[in-house]
Amino acid sequence: MTAFSSSEVLDLSTLKLKVERGQSSVSGLSSGAFMTVQLHLAHSASFVGAGIVAGGPYRCAELFPAAAPLAEDACILTAMQIGMAPLTESTAPSARRCLQLAREAEADRLIDPLSHLASQRVYLFTGSRDQVVHPLVVAQTRAFYEALGISGERLAYVDNVPAGHSLITSNPEDSELSQNCPPYLNNGGFMQSHDILRHLYPDLQAPAERLTGQLLRFDQSPFIGDRDRASMSRLGYIYIPQAVLDGAPARVHIALHGCKQGYAYTDFLYGRLDKANQPPYGTRYVTSTGYNQMADSNHLIVLYPQAEGRDNNKAQNPDGCWDWWGYSAADARAPDYFSQQAVQIKAIHDMLSCLGA
Repeated sequence: MTAFSSSEVLDLSTLKLKVERGQSSVSGLSSGAFMTVQLHLAHSASFVGAGIVAGGPYRCAELFPAAAPLAEDACILTAMQIGMAPLTESTAPSARRCLQLAREAEADRLIDPLSHLASQRVYLFTGSRDQVVHPLVVAQTRAFYEALGISGERLAYVDNVPAGHSLITSNPEDSELSQNCPPYLNNGGFMQSHDILRHLYPDLQAPAERLTGQLLRFDQSPFIGDRDRASMSRLGYIYIPQAVLDGAPARVHIALHGCKQGYAYTDFLYGRLDKANQPPYGTRYVTSTGYNQMADSNHLIVLYPQAEGRDNNKAQNPDGCWDWWGYSAADARAPDYFSQQAVQIKAIHDMLSCLGA
């Protein structure tokens, strides 16, 4: 039996767990969903599937390079105007063009071979009242994965729930289902994380009624390098069921929060940290979204990497979003956010590798 202090900051490299290689999965909301797609394609050999809640197709922020007079501004404007809020179906991200960009990345050996994806499973969700990432965007994500050979029962697509922009829970303290505001956790009477995991791993048992494992903080610093450019927090979180700590074989699921949902998120007011009005979101994505309950009864390790708001010359990311438009690139004119060498993708995958997955 392994025990850790609740105040201890864990070094991931000290964990000696029996992790099944190549059986990992990833899911995320909003910017975490866009990052899920990027991570899924960049390292498809490591995964069996992905869960995407309100996220667009691969590299959709690059579809309109003439969006701004300065090339380094084009991706962020395209992300906002096409990748999130297209006015019409014809101005939504093009799945065909995104597939072309994926094949180019594959040819340049920036990502794993796309052939790994054909046998995998994908869960896609868009709330019919989502006013942040329009359902038209997620429909193109569906077309993108279908073009990669994922279809039929392996592709779950849910678009008939009147939800706003959120991960859905059954927590009475969370927002009303149709809301489109922070903390982007809405009560719809079911745990969406359970649906995601059940789809990605059809052999799962019912979620645990009582947690037996340990939720631990770990040091992200060894995986990041330049924190200002990476826009990632010093700490991340990991949930490990007690059976896994005791030696049971395990699989790993990576859960990626959305904008304004990281534990260190703080509002900015006129370019300054607005700590006086910091919203009390804390670790709700880590503790109240239901991933841990499903993990506990199914020998799943849940890894919760943490992005952090930055507002400086290296990373313009005050809302603590994951990078899906290029803010973390060393050269803004040549963004690499979608590749295996992207600072955030490399950090997350290195965490996964450190666990033995």
